[in-house]
Amino acid sequence: MSKNWRPATTLVHGGTLRSPYGETSEAIFLTQGFVYESSEAAEARFKGENDGYIYARYGSPTNDMFEKRMCMMEGAEDARAMASGMAAVAAAVLCQVKAGDHIVAARALFGSCRYVVETLAPRYGVECTLVDGRDLANWEAAIRPNTKVMFLESPTNPTLEVIDVAGVAKLADQIGAKLIVDNVFATPLFQKPLELGAHVVVYSATKHIDGQGRCLGGVVLSSKEWIDENLHDYFRHTGPAMSPFNAWTLLKGVETLPLRVKQQTASAAAIADFLAEQGAVSKVIYPGRKDHPQADIIAKQMTGGSTLVCFELKGGKEAAFKLQNALEIIKISNNLGDAKSLITHPATTTHKNLTDEARAELGISGGTVRLSCGIEDTQDLIEDFEKAFKGI
Repeated sequence: MSKNWRPATTLVHGGTLRSPYGETSEAIFLTQGFVYESSEAAEARFKGENDGYIYARYGSPTNDMFEKRMCMMEGAEDARAMASGMAAVAAAVLCQVKAGDHIVAARALFGSCRYVVETLAPRYGVECTLVDGRDLANWEAAIRPNTKVMFLESPTNPTLEVIDVAGVAKLADQIGAKLIVDNVFATPLFQKPLELGAHVVVYSATKHIDGQGRCLGGVVLSSKEWIDENLHDYFRHTGPAMSPFNAWTLLKGVETLPLRVKQQTASAAAIADFLAEQGAVSKVIYPGRKDHPQADIIAKQMTGGSTLVCFELKGGKEAAFKLQNALEIIKISNNLGDAKSLITHPATTTHKNLTDEARAELGISGGTVRLSCGIEDTQDLIEDFEKAFKGI
């Protein structure tokens, strides 16, 4: 396979395996196990002396195609497909820490990600410090002699803060720690964390990679050495494997990823500008606008804006609910990255389990709304908002 293909070509053809039947669309290998020509062949397979599949929990041809295609897109040496985005996050973090280790993480994380580092890991003796990730000095001040992992998402969920990935990666390298970056909001099209110095990249493939609201999935990407030494055994023995059917569905999703993200980003940029002119809106945050607080970092590490917009309504929760309820095309859902435009109220959905103080620290108020733009006509989406704003 050529490694010089551009993204659109890679996401259609990368990693494709064909059976002897020569199918055009990738085959789905819905099997739990595999058979061997002889007892000696089985023994050699388990010893790792010859290539081949052993058990679907370890891997399958369909999953292998998805992993290889994501590696080609991300510029990674190896990957493991997981049952969900949170399975990927939990595996990436927990596979490389033990009791007595320390994690430094940005406080601006999806609620379940915060649970993994802030609540779950400490139950097993792994300490965690949450920092305001926008300032590199906060990362440096939080480092301890036992710091093994740094973890961030950028742009963040839901307020679209952007963190200096290269700066945090440099700090991690200085102490021999590993930086994990959740790259969901940027997509592999607009940001390459491994090129910026990150050691591990995770995705919820449920979002843009599927892009059509069909199935769950996640993926962890890194060097072959890191996966062999850290993730390989964890993955085999804890069982977060992706279903081959989901892997096949995701292979179909990534084929159209560039087309979808291009339209979604164009809509998001136009809607962000529209929202900034509305009297009912007190603040708009969009990585493609010059007034984004981290516009200088965005210019260094991202090649595009985002498919998401965060904005705040002056009327608080009541205004947010009225606006969402009045929309016709844009649907209320906590998902994102879908072909359909979706809107959610983070304080009562994705981030409801955080304390009031924690939400305030992240800039999530009763009036905060997160919009995920779909592939509908941009003007239809703007007109949907125009009608809804008349009601508030």
